[in-house]
Amino acid sequence: MADSLASQIITAIGGPENVRSLTHCATRLRFELADASKVDQNALEHMKGVLGAVPQSGDRFQVVIGGGVATVYENIMHLPEMANAGAASASGEGQKSNADVKAEARSKARGKVAWLDSFFEYLADSFRPILGVLLGASIIIALVNLLISLNVIPNDEASAGWVFIKAIWKGVFYFLPIMVAYNAAKKLKVDPWLGGAIMAILMTPQFTSLMDAKTTTCVENAALGTKSCTANIFGIPMALSDYSGNVFVPLLMAAVLALVYHGLKKIIPESVQLVFVPFFCMIIVGALTAFIIGPIGVWVGNGLGVGLAWMNTHAPFIFAIIIPLLYPFLVPLGLHWPLNALMLMNIQTLGYDFIQGPMGVWNFACFGATAGVLFIAVRDKDKDMRQTALGALAAGLLGGVSEPSLYGIHLRYKLVYKRMLVGCGLGGVVIAVLGWLFPSVTAAGQTVHGVTTTAFAFTSLLTIPVFDQMWVYAVSIAVSFLTSFFLIITFDYRTPEQKAEVLARAAADQKAAAPAVEAKEAAPAATTATATATATKTEVPAAAAAATTVVNAPVAGHVIALDETGDPVFASRALGEGVGIQPTDSEVVAPVSGVLQTVAETGHAFGIKTDDGVEVLVHVGIDTVKMNGEGFAVKVKADERVNVGDPLVSVDFAKVKDAGYSTTTLMTVLNTAALTSVTPKTGIDVKAGDEVIDIQR
Repeated sequence: MADSLASQIITAIGGPENVRSLTHCATRLRFELADASKVDQNALEHMKGVLGAVPQSGDRFQVVIGGGVATVYENIMHLPEMANAGAASASGEGQKSNADVKAEARSKARGKVAWLDSFFEYLADSFRPILGVLLGASIIIALVNLLISLNVIPNDEASAGWVFIKAIWKGVFYFLPIMVAYNAAKKLKVDPWLGGAIMAILMTPQFTSLMDAKTTTCVENAALGTKSCTANIFGIPMALSDYSGNVFVPLLMAAVLALVYHGLKKIIPESVQLVFVPFFCMIIVGALTAFIIGPIGVWVGNGLGVGLAWMNTHAPFIFAIIIPLLYPFLVPLGLHWPLNALMLMNIQTLGYDFIQGPMGVWNFACFGATAGVLFIAVRDKDKDMRQTALGALAAGLLGGVSEPSLYGIHLRYKLVYKRMLVGCGLGGVVIAVLGWLFPSVTAAGQTVHGVTTTAFAFTSLLTIPVFDQMWVYAVSIAVSFLTSFFLIITFDYRTPEQKAEVLARAAADQKAAAPAVEAKEAAPAATTATATATATKTEVPAAAAAATTVVNAPVAGHVIALDETGDPVFASRALGEGVGIQPTDSEVVAPVSGVLQTVAETGHAFGIKTDDGVEVLVHVGIDTVKMNGEGFAVKVKADERVNVGDPLVSVDFAKVKDAGYSTTTLMTVLNTAALTSVTPKTGIDVKAGDEVIDIQR
């Protein structure tokens, strides 16, 4: 059986021993390697299911997968050979995709300056985990605005129902600083709950009530429609602000917290760190945040917001055009995160954002180019590109996610950018002109030239209603989409050589399919002699190796379905169909005869391949890799031959339970997809060696 994508990636990355840690983001596997020079980048870039391979500073390396990255990561982490990979990899994440990416496009700007690379990674990992809830909240706002515009529901702030609906999405933005603080602290290897707790200090009713205290003095800010207050705390003046929705303060606070946290861990004895490190951090960083970091973060955010607002007001044409033209280069390089932070800051300080409208122009120019590629792929019968483009277009139009289009298509074919940038520019001109002629009015009564929104939205078809002057925005994105679409289908996105290669491959596929159809039609007329000869030929391998029709229990106990094991990866059948056994004995034995392909040094996992190609995985306990072999007495070695019933490992299951891990032993047939059927027998009590899985070849 061909190696899985997960196995191929680990092999190309230099083997499991080269992996120090593995995590994943929305589209990419992020490796920390022992030696980056061992990576076979060419193999990765031409691997089916991988969109690109990107070297980073030091020994970091990224493998671009696309939307299925989480599945790929889980598959990698459940490979038997990954049991002893770097400790961090046991908690990381990863994935892959189906196309080639020109990775050098990213390495020109990233991977050379370590501190800059780390800065953008810090921003990205502080926001990435919460993008889902931000998108969910923006869709709720979009649907509510749509229903209001259609007079389905009243725009009545006094209505209890309206207040409840508003609370659903408002909670995301109000408590955003706590979420960002949690993620930022986690990124800096600080207890994330500590980061969230310190940020929560500034959002408690007690703290916010200081603004209304008799000794507090406040000044109105007419430009922002806010007020600045100063309280007297133990004789020290403290600037007060509304920190809800603020993103700069938690980012600054987490950076200071990391310095204090790691400094305290060096001087406080390990035996009392659990108590005193959080204690001193909350006092020191809590006070610093309230008196210094918070006011500085608000000042920085307000300054950037006012500066950009001034540019949008006094130079709207430049602003509306430059944003769509910059984004196609910022996103592939991962440099768009600061703008995302500014969008959130604008909403918090100004009450609206004006960046997302022009950003939507770029997104739809991107999706229009992808739609053009899909049109050509259907016309030219290019099955691989049709599949890639269809998935990328669906992710874009419905989710507002541009990465599948960029990494799957656009960076791979240089001509795409030339067509797409025309759409970006023309759409930018349209939104600039219409935004100037038909300005929007904010809730505070301000007139703003340009398209605005009060929500952080992934610019997709579903979020069009969140924009003020919705028709201006809709016309602008339609122009950008259609321009890119028609330029692609008119002038193509491939060089003449690439086009000729695709057409030749399609012609060859059609030619190969014709004899198959003829053979199928002629099958009923095949002679008995031919059938006999064929049967004899296919029986040769079976004569050499007895067919495996059953898999036996590796340990005595109660058999349960994979869905009941509590392990989502096994329950998803990503590692094949199988069973879980709640053990009543300590001896784990071979469930089939064959060769041990893998034996984890920790003794928790064994991979056996039978002579006729059935691949069986025995995984003792859940998350028991973290026990580092304690309580496991391994009795076999890799590449050793075993027979049914031969002992594999003796396990102290009491020690496993005391360590807090499940003792359920999982067993799956890894190549289930290549077999006719794999049928587990569940709900029964068995002894080691009893049949628990039936196999049909």
